[in-house]
Amino acid sequence: MTERASPLAPFAHPTFRSIWLANLASSFGGLIQSVGAAWLMTSIASSVDMVALVQASISLPIMLFSLVGGAIADSFNRRRVMLAAQCFMVAVSAALMVLTYLGMMSPWVLLAFTFLLGCGTAINNPSWQASVGDLVPRDHLPSAVALNSIGFNLSRSVGPAVGGIVVAAAGAAAAFAINTLSYLALIVVLFRWKPGNAVALLPRESMGAAMLSGIRYVAMSPNIYQVMLRSLIFGFTAIAVMALLPVVSATLLGGGPLTYGLMLGAFGLGAVGGALLGNRLHQRFSSEAVVRMAFIGFAVCAAVTGISTSPFLTGAALLIGGAGWVLALSLFNVSVQLASPRWVVGRALSLYQTATFGGMALGSWLWGVVAELYGLQLAMGGAGLLMLVGAALGLFLPLPQRSTLDLDPLNRWKEPALELDLEARSGPIVIQIAYIIKPQHLAEFLRVMADRKRIRRRDGARHWTLLRDLGHPDVWVERYQTPTWTEYVRHNLRMTKADAEVGDHVRALHEGPDAPVVTRFVERPTDWLTAIAEPRSTIDPP
Repeated sequence: MTERASPLAPFAHPTFRSIWLANLASSFGGLIQSVGAAWLMTSIASSVDMVALVQASISLPIMLFSLVGGAIADSFNRRRVMLAAQCFMVAVSAALMVLTYLGMMSPWVLLAFTFLLGCGTAINNPSWQASVGDLVPRDHLPSAVALNSIGFNLSRSVGPAVGGIVVAAAGAAAAFAINTLSYLALIVVLFRWKPGNAVALLPRESMGAAMLSGIRYVAMSPNIYQVMLRSLIFGFTAIAVMALLPVVSATLLGGGPLTYGLMLGAFGLGAVGGALLGNRLHQRFSSEAVVRMAFIGFAVCAAVTGISTSPFLTGAALLIGGAGWVLALSLFNVSVQLASPRWVVGRALSLYQTATFGGMALGSWLWGVVAELYGLQLAMGGAGLLMLVGAALGLFLPLPQRSTLDLDPLNRWKEPALELDLEARSGPIVIQIAYIIKPQHLAEFLRVMADRKRIRRRDGARHWTLLRDLGHPDVWVERYQTPTWTEYVRHNLRMTKADAEVGDHVRALHEGPDAPVVTRFVERPTDWLTAIAEPRSTIDPP
């Protein structure tokens, strides 16, 4: 079982270990930069909602561009994508440092730069998260995702406090300079990493088609969109604490940039504890139970943070919130990865991130407005109440257990020999599969074909229908289309070993002396240019 893998097992893989350490350094710098940006905004802006918009400006591009990043991750060399994203963020961080040092920073310019850094993250993250499954075996994947959370939150437990010291001693420009340098280790590691590149069997999908394929796959995968719904609610409510924490820190006794850094450090320390406890909790409780714990824990954190004036009580609440944060988000991440085959994992993760960070971006803005109009306590109390609603939602829409499906490629399908000379772009291609089903198996056949329809459409089939022969009622015909012959081949190569169980079940219900007959057609218009080419078909076993 994936839940029983050692928490440190992924460190046995050198490439994962190197990238993890480099990401640790990069996260450390990024959190120092976040402290600098948030505290700089408190000094140059006159309203609470502008401070909250710092978090929104980081989250919004991840919501807007993650799907693009996911399509790029599934279509291009992931190492090169990550290198390009890291170099872009170095340039943005350096420009932010220079403008701040020269005193040319305004609230909207600061938000623009944090938005650009969020854009780099939106392109980088899907490639990195999708690469984790290539660096470690499948049974180590939950531990690898947890280690990524631990690494980030180790940085969070120390980085913000250091960031507070840096900002207090040398100003925000120094924090931005440290962040600029922190990218270099990861860039060096990525330059040295030489992943094996799989040979492409088909032309690369266009970006538009790749994004639509990802959306279609998630829409046809109930386990994934249930996870996305819960992650959206969690992000929308939990971000209130992080977005308003600079304001909370300023109201605490002795509040200042160092206090803000220490509060973030407490949150990060709680997150490390939650990540370390996660493996044990997943062995004892269901995924839904762990997520409910996270929602309830964060509700307590929000309520206490909203009313406390003591840094010690607030820090204790943030320990609980940090644990809930990492337990929920790492479980959501693992659930999506384990429910997605490798060909679409980047896009599935990007859509998950779109839901989560979309909730965070909206929540950062909304809770900032509520705090500005009605006060900090009401904003935090409202967020905590909605977190309890998010926990109760599990009674009606429980989170699925971690998938144990085998999503490795089936590699059973062979491209048929054709009597007609087709080009790769020829189409549309119409496929018909005829089954003979006896009356006693009809109910079961219809049930299995409902799964068949979902899988076909999820993997790119169009206009799927199930037909019954009026002259021979035992004959049932499955019919669908693909736009071109290339897309028909791609559709079949996407089949996983788990999908094959449905196909095998359908064929087991077939009563004919031979296998179900597959007939493939190429559709042709009836104008005079194409009438001279008589459409032909090929008949093969499925």
